[in-house]
Amino acid sequence: MNVTHVNEQAISFTIWERPAMRRALAERDMAAVYLMLQRNGVSQRRLAALTGQSQSEISEILNGRQVMAYDVLVRIADGLGVPRGYMGLAYDEGPGFAGHESDAAGEADDDERVRRLLAHAAQVTIGAVTPETTDWPRPLARSATPVPARIGEAEVEQVETVTETLRALDYRYGGGTCRDAVVAQLAWSQSLLRAGSSEQVRHRLHRALADQHNLAGWTSFDTGLYDDACRHFTRALEQAKYAGDPSLAANVLYRLGRVHLHRHRVVDALRFFQLGQICAQDASCELTVALLCANEAWAYALLGDERLALKSMRRAEDEFARSDRAAAPAWVRFFSEADLHAAGGMCHAGLSDTLDHHLDPAAELLLRSVAGRDQDMARSKVFELIALATVRLRLGDIEGGLRDGHEAVTLTARIRSARALHRMDPLDKAAAALGARTDARELRRRIADLRAQ
Repeated sequence: MNVTHVNEQAISFTIWERPAMRRALAERDMAAVYLMLQRNGVSQRRLAALTGQSQSEISEILNGRQVMAYDVLVRIADGLGVPRGYMGLAYDEGPGFAGHESDAAGEADDDERVRRLLAHAAQVTIGAVTPETTDWPRPLARSATPVPARIGEAEVEQVETVTETLRALDYRYGGGTCRDAVVAQLAWSQSLLRAGSSEQVRHRLHRALADQHNLAGWTSFDTGLYDDACRHFTRALEQAKYAGDPSLAANVLYRLGRVHLHRHRVVDALRFFQLGQICAQDASCELTVALLCANEAWAYALLGDERLALKSMRRAEDEFARSDRAAAPAWVRFFSEADLHAAGGMCHAGLSDTLDHHLDPAAELLLRSVAGRDQDMARSKVFELIALATVRLRLGDIEGGLRDGHEAVTLTARIRSARALHRMDPLDKAAAALGARTDARELRRRIADLRAQ
């Protein structure tokens, strides 16, 4: 067996999120994929090692040879770390370890299976076999977990607990670290609808599924999968309404608004925020109303409407002051005083595009939001540091702006969030406006390196 040892770091997931790369993967245009990887410093030797192809095969593909064989496409996807769905490939059942039959095959009795397992374990333990490391990236054979005939409150509570746990990972490390886990868990959670239950349990299950779809949509959004995000949010909204939970429906509408705000469809974002306010009022949840009003203010600011932006922000502050955060549902409990300051900072930063006097309050509020963050909300801290650095550079506080910018880049490298990379655009532009300053050019170099990883 020929083994190639490659000590280089794995290819960054952010490469697969770039629009040109996503198009090439969807079309299975491996020549374009390999060419873009080469431009990002991935050599033909490394491509060969990762995909199990010879360098001559890599060269032929780069010269226009099409890859048609399904198993080769699967091997390429798994070797490079490309989510199979990006290439329209299914997650087929993979082989087990050498010499061991799948349980589903049914070709060997239990005694024979145990003998093979024991023999393989002994060979691995004493070093008599060399592991086939190229198989490790492939998914193991999977069997669906049996669905209980009947479920109760305990099973639904498990769904809710898993959602809260994965949501905490998303806040701290970014959607890229847990999206696949959320989607996989959702497939299991949805299967519980086939089980028998009381009407009360089924109602709670629909609400739990709505929240899990809500999280699946948010993590998809954070990784740049906008279509997937909207599909999950649509299902979440439907199930929240079916379960009669206006607070959860309002939260889904808030997140749909954030997707469109991020994509510069500000008027559409505003409509989602305003629809969310209708649901929030029905829920009598002041914290949810505050969340939606604060984001409405941000949208109005980006549209240049100072009066409505400040009016919405004042209402957000009033509703937040009346809210009971500890009693709020899990999906909105994240909205803290730091988030309120951050929303106010982004509102003033948006208005500062045409009204310079909003720069100072933007800096003050963003500084307060950053100071209020801990590691549990690392992604939010990254976003706010990026905004604070940009505002400080525009105010002429070069030293402070560059310091915050460097910290933002350092923290962004520790999370998996395509959104964080996109949020770097205004900071990069503000640094570029400083001209040939060595310190500003160094920040821009680090931003470019981060995006190229």
